[in-house]
Amino acid sequence: MVTSDTSITQERENQEAVCRFMTEAFGGGNLSLVDEMVSSDFIQHQPGMRSGDREGVKRLIGYLHQALPDLTYTFEDMVASGDKAWARVHAHGTHLGTFMGVASTGRAITVELIEINRFQDGKMVEHWGITDRLATMEQLGKGQE
Repeated sequence: MVTSDTSITQERENQEAVCRFMTEAFGGGNLSLVDEMVSSDFIQHQPGMRSGDREGVKRLIGYLHQALPDLTYTFEDMVASGDKAWARVHAHGTHLGTFMGVASTGRAITVELIEINRFQDGKMVEHWGITDRLATMEQLGKGQE
């Protein structure tokens, strides 16, 4: 078990930061939150992410908004321990732009995500993410041929 000096209050604040960031930055397209909440030395560990810095996060938000402009999140579970916060999340949106190489279908989709963020001095410094890409492609009409 990893020991940490992180307080219960800080763990709660980290959980709230994950919710705020996903809801307002990813869901709402608020790019100013990236500079506010993500460390300048941020490291991205999520498979398939081309750029793991703050500018890469901004590009990802822009990409998601052109594909799923009504993107929202439902937080199913959240746990914090030490300097990390985990969340099991469902992302919901209408596929109105190219996404994962698939042109707009107009379909409503729900994607399951596992999000893990590490915090230092109140900012996100590392992220690990797991997305159910197979279920996403099936909802977009691919993988069923």
